[in-house]
Amino acid sequence: MSSGIIAMMIGVSTFLGALGLAALLWAIKTGQFDDKSRFLEATKFDDEEALRDAAAMQKKKNAAKKREKKYSPPD
Repeated sequence: MSSGIIAMMIGVSTFLGALGLAALLWAIKTGQFDDKSRFLEATKFDDEEALRDAAAMQKKKNAAKKREKKYSPPD
């Protein structure tokens, strides 16, 4: 390969790396990786009754998962 092609490849790869780094820093600065779903889940339950129902449903899901883990087929 000619040295001109190698220099061009190094330049393009450096530019693309810098572009990727700039995009990552921009995303971090603007909060693209913040977890907003936790806030959205919390706003679904406006009153105490709905919150209690949601907590009971979560307990049932956790109990069902525990039962599934303990189950073993008969030999």
